[in-house]
Amino acid sequence: MMTWYHSWRAAIRIARRDAWRSKGRSFLVLAMIALPILGVSAADLTLRSAELSTEQSLQRSLGAADARLSDPGMGGVPIMQSPDGMSYNPVGDFEDKPWPQGRTDVAKALPTGAKTLADTTGSAKLRTAHGLLHTEIRELKASDPMAKGLMDIVSGRLPQKADEVAATTHFLESSGLKVGSGLTARGFDREYRIVGSYELPDELDTDQVNALPGSMLAPLDKALQAAGFSGTSPSTTILATVPGGFTWNIVKDINTKGVTVNSRAVSLDPPANSEVPLFQEEGWGNYEESAAAKAAALAAVGTVVGLAMLEICLLAGPAFAVGARRSRRQLGLVGANGGDRRHIRAIVLGGGLVIGVAAAVVGTVLGLVLTYLLQPVLEGYMGKRFGHFDVRPLELFGIALLAVLTGLLAAIVPAITSSRQTVLASLTGRRGVRRSSRVLPVIGLIAVTLGAAIALYGSTMTDQVAVVAGGSALAELGVVALTPALVGLFGRIGRVLPLSPRLALRDAVRNRGRTAPAVAAVLAAVAGTVAVATYAASRDAQGEAEYQAQLPHGAVSMMIHEGGGRDVPAVRDTVQKLLPVDVRADVERVVVGKSSCSPYDSGDGCGRMDIVVPKANECPLWAWDPAHPDQDPGEKFTKAERRKLAEDWRCKEGSGGGVYTESGLLIGDAKLLKVLGIDDPAAEKALAAGQVVSFDKRNVNAKGKIDMRLITDTDAADRAAEKGEEIPGEVKSFTAHQMPATAKSYGLSMLLAPSAAKSAGLTTAPLGAYYTTDTMPSTEQRQRLDGELDKTGTEVELHIEEGYTSESSIILLALTVFAGLITIGAAGIATGLAQADAEADLKTLAAVGAPPRVRRTLSGFQCGVVAAMGVVLGSAAGVLPAIGLRLTEKREQIGWYQKTLDEGWGGAGSMPYVPIVVPWATLAALLVAVPLGAALLAALVTRSRGALARREAT
Repeated sequence: MMTWYHSWRAAIRIARRDAWRSKGRSFLVLAMIALPILGVSAADLTLRSAELSTEQSLQRSLGAADARLSDPGMGGVPIMQSPDGMSYNPVGDFEDKPWPQGRTDVAKALPTGAKTLADTTGSAKLRTAHGLLHTEIRELKASDPMAKGLMDIVSGRLPQKADEVAATTHFLESSGLKVGSGLTARGFDREYRIVGSYELPDELDTDQVNALPGSMLAPLDKALQAAGFSGTSPSTTILATVPGGFTWNIVKDINTKGVTVNSRAVSLDPPANSEVPLFQEEGWGNYEESAAAKAAALAAVGTVVGLAMLEICLLAGPAFAVGARRSRRQLGLVGANGGDRRHIRAIVLGGGLVIGVAAAVVGTVLGLVLTYLLQPVLEGYMGKRFGHFDVRPLELFGIALLAVLTGLLAAIVPAITSSRQTVLASLTGRRGVRRSSRVLPVIGLIAVTLGAAIALYGSTMTDQVAVVAGGSALAELGVVALTPALVGLFGRIGRVLPLSPRLALRDAVRNRGRTAPAVAAVLAAVAGTVAVATYAASRDAQGEAEYQAQLPHGAVSMMIHEGGGRDVPAVRDTVQKLLPVDVRADVERVVVGKSSCSPYDSGDGCGRMDIVVPKANECPLWAWDPAHPDQDPGEKFTKAERRKLAEDWRCKEGSGGGVYTESGLLIGDAKLLKVLGIDDPAAEKALAAGQVVSFDKRNVNAKGKIDMRLITDTDAADRAAEKGEEIPGEVKSFTAHQMPATAKSYGLSMLLAPSAAKSAGLTTAPLGAYYTTDTMPSTEQRQRLDGELDKTGTEVELHIEEGYTSESSIILLALTVFAGLITIGAAGIATGLAQADAEADLKTLAAVGAPPRVRRTLSGFQCGVVAAMGVVLGSAAGVLPAIGLRLTEKREQIGWYQKTLDEGWGGAGSMPYVPIVVPWATLAALLVAVPLGAALLAALVTRSRGALARREAT
């Protein structure tokens, strides 16, 4: 035992001394191992610190209260809820009767003796230093002890008077205001004073102001309604405390009054699933991640970690081999003084252990320090504060062990190779005859065959992407194992090369022990890069093919749905002023009820407009039978009939795309046709005659008219629709001009002439405008326009049609740079080892009169040869996984398409287009630019003349 201890102690001391002497090589290997450890340890610290305990989560949501009671909007009918109150459902069967809706008085559901604190939130546009900002307004007496923990004061104080507010730090940053500034809202002349700033620990990026209850929302809402704006839409929850807390029985009792409860006591001690009525209902349950899903996730993480360790080992292994080769005389002296092979292995493995331990310490410590220092930055990025800085020693120790294990694994092959050299060969510098393993290529061939078969099966017989990924990973490992044999095949092309590249290739082939790991490292990096690049390019091509333009190229649309169109005229002029506009087409919408109502606004005094589709034009697959509301309309047809109906014009969905409008209807003139690129004199004539231009013939009845129903009582209309009765509402009819099916309307179903709307007595409101442009708006013009629109404080829907924009170009560039760096690094390490081996050959060349540039040229070609072999093999290995994944996706999408036709769901569209695109530009950069760059870089950093020395006999 003591002999083992002393031998390893001496080996580690020798390894530590060698690592200190070769600082550059040691730092390189240490960095390769420590950087991943730094990232993983920092990620572990961040995730663990961001995880909140149940108590911390409750403090941020409940403060010091025992519970928060909320109105689920179900009209007070009894409900069932989950223990956390996030899921709920009404008690009873509502399949044959209307779903419960309406407000509930939460205060009436409180148990006797409860202390309460109202928490009301709404929203409005507040005036800032830059214009207007849509902001959440919260009325909560935050100084109440029950609210402790909901807000963290940053500066100043909480409001104490009706004209005081506090604001979140994010609001102050966004608005340009500060503590002490005045604050007003649009449509409201009362000024408030900002007296403090605070933050919401779970929502750091929220724009919110806090006022005393009743001091802001109610008067602001009244002023906005009087001015014709949308109100603040306030909603109130109640924080409450009772002696003993809100137990599960109390929660269930409150549920009978139609109120949900988030209880502290229930969250800390949740009931069993059998005691939760909601979980006993069909379709509900306390769903948790299955054991199979957890195992799959662990397998995925293990695969990624394993491949990352393999890549590091392949990169660091040659570096350890360089150290062992340069220390061979020292290792020979150890053997000459009684050391055996295990001592030689211990010294080389000691180098891996020393570097691994150093990398573990450096990576873990740096991860800890950087996470601590960057905690505010990380919290800002995540949008919430950490619960506490959570350091888990066992997890960090496990991460650090990966560094030690990686260092040892990287040194195994150099250790075995060094121990096999004789003492005489080590002392004299002779290399002897080296034979490649015959077993490793066989194993690699088996792995490639098996992996390719699995990937092929996954892409052609199943829809499981994991099968394709697993098979591809196995095949790639097989290619890595085949690398020494493949390197030997490259040697056959050396006979046709000039002197320097022939010498470089011959040296690489003869010394496969150092060449193969470097080539394998390049292969693995390039294979991953090519696989992701091929997949991204293929997805990009599919996205371009499926892209639906909203407007003709270069056209612009501007829509404002709020405020009854009050701000539309000014914004129309702003867009026309700041963009190179050629034609402008103003559009309006139909308003039912108050002029301030937005589309589909369900508020008081607001109705809606529906287009009456004739029964004969309804798609049979979608025709709902009121007598059988639960029956799928398509079930009464056979599969063949459903497929046939899918081709029926009544069941064809529109072309898609376009700017969203209510019922697809706009009120405008012939200028809109010009903006949309429609040249049809007949349509222009129809608009001039006060007709409606139709782009969807399903809306046109047998008389050639389109009927429009104006619904003032939306609740009565919904009840009538559920019963299959005629929907109440005034019907307006307009003569229609039907456009041919080839006309591209960009989502527009009908264009109604302004004169027709006026003649029918319709109430209209400005909606926006469409524009054509002389030239595509520049980035500067768009930024100037965005700045002006921000000042209005209005929600402007602006779209400039630029066509399909690829999002993969940056990804492909980043992948190419990553692969290039890995390639140059691996090839550089192999070149350094080659120079250590070839020093005697270089001396011989110098002795026979070779010019000094031969040393530099040979070094460049040695680096280029390793890079070229790795890139070629990696490119071939990387394309196959991407093809397999795309074939799997194609089968999956075609399967969904066929199922859509069989089930009669409609809207199936055309056959899915799933192309496979090879990124030739990326491959060209990898195959040409990267090896060439590596060769030039190696040539530039190599000295033309070596140290003077005599050629030793070998």
